[in-house]
Amino acid sequence: MTRSYVLLVIAIVAEVIATSALKASDGFSRWVPSAVVVGGYAVAFSALSLSLKSGLSVGVAYAIWSGVGIILIAAIGAVVYGERVDGPAVVGFGLIVAGVVVINLFSRLVRH
Repeated sequence: MTRSYVLLVIAIVAEVIATSALKASDGFSRWVPSAVVVGGYAVAFSALSLSLKSGLSVGVAYAIWSGVGIILIAAIGAVVYGERVDGPAVVGFGLIVAGVVVINLFSRLVRH
């Protein structure tokens, strides 16, 4: 895995942690989860910026970031917060994953 993808993984994990903490922050009324949100987004955007600087295409990076983030957040919502995922949502998530895979396997924007 190249440096740019390692940084992108760090960005995605930090963003998922920050987004998950948003619900726990209760509208930024709880101090610790609010600090996790701010810190997580700071790490996420810094790592994303560095992954772009390392040569990753902004379109590809954002597609991977958003696609993987959506899937992880939906999974966390279901497991941690008991949020239900219906059939159309599962189909939509599948299409997102398929899109990210197609971009990574076939697009000329991705350096292999």
